[in-house]
Amino acid sequence: MTDLSLRPAQNHDRDAIWSILEPILREGETYALPRDWDRERALAYWFSPAHHVFVAEESGAVLGSYYIRANQLGAGDHVANGTYATHPAARGRGVARAMGLHSFETARALGFSAMQFNLVVATNTRAVALWTRLGLREVGRLPGVFRHPAHGPVDALVMHRSL
Repeated sequence: MTDLSLRPAQNHDRDAIWSILEPILREGETYALPRDWDRERALAYWFSPAHHVFVAEESGAVLGSYYIRANQLGAGDHVANGTYATHPAARGRGVARAMGLHSFETARALGFSAMQFNLVVATNTRAVALWTRLGLREVGRLPGVFRHPAHGPVDALVMHRSL
């Protein structure tokens, strides 16, 4: 994606971000977030004060969004955590990869020394493959902790990489 740019999200991006988040939430296959959240609740969470929120856009259209934050408080606040969302129509075009790489750079610039994902749903094979290609490794497997709407309880991975 040569024309893809990443920038901090702004208030006027909320509608576009909601158009990305809503189908992902409703599917219930990748996030451990309530499937029935309305726009206000979902965006309040996405734009939480501790979140650094970004969008990926091409020709003025927002194709994805992510946020990073400290994974833990206190003695664990040197490790970043991130959540990523790509518009369904833009999947497979490198948006998530670009957001991942951008988030690593941003996290490093913010003083984080590592990136950790606490709950990568094992059935989300595209995400697992992407994060593996970008240098994260599985450091733990949580058996049956995610209630998948089609598969029932499935494993989730804890993935980590140094920055």
